[in-house]
Amino acid sequence: MKTKLILVIISMVVLAACSKKEEHQALATDSNEWAELDSFHMIMAEAFHPFKDSANLEPVKALAEEMAAEADKWAAASLPTKVDTDEVKALLAKLKTDTRALADKVKAGASNEELGADLTTLHDNFHGIMEAWHKGKGEKHEHKH
Repeated sequence: MKTKLILVIISMVVLAACSKKEEHQALATDSNEWAELDSFHMIMAEAFHPFKDSANLEPVKALAEEMAAEADKWAAASLPTKVDTDEVKALLAKLKTDTRALADKVKAGASNEELGADLTTLHDNFHGIMEAWHKGKGEKHEHKH
């Protein structure tokens, strides 16, 4: 009887510890990271900042396909709970469509004016997703681009 009681108590402690660990890991991942956002942001920054700073479109021309592929992966990925909304899903779908359109325009040799305008719009749309993420985390994102 005593042995059974000890085994039950140990089992309950182990079960509780495992549950808390899984819950903590899910919360930590959910609240601190959105890998797809970070990955896309790196490419967007490499493409957008040279254009914004000096009207240099060569980086976006070189990165347009990679940016479209990242947007495609991001749109297909599971969303963190705090941004798993119809609004964010729509923003990601638009990002996917618009990055593909930009990559296609680069391939087709669109004018620098058109590419610059599209890149700026794409960047602004991307920041809409970032705002939703930071708002969902209870933070405010400062736009310093």
